[in-house]
Amino acid sequence: MCLAAIYWARIPTLYYANTRRDAARIGFDDTLFYRELRMPMERRGLRMRSLLREEALEVFELWRQKADRIRC
Repeated sequence: MCLAAIYWARIPTLYYANTRRDAARIGFDDTLFYRELRMPMERRGLRMRSLLREEALEVFELWRQKADRIRC
């Protein structure tokens, strides 16, 4: 989520100090995340189910039509 937010915000540079391996050594191991994201959704350990898509698309359309939104 945080990485997605960084991309959506169009932040040009991400600064960091520690590596994935450094974080794993103290218990913040994200290997599972990277492995899961490479798999098709139907094979991932976390079930994902879509619901209320039409209603959500209406909200997206309202956002798209918003005159004062910041264009990407």
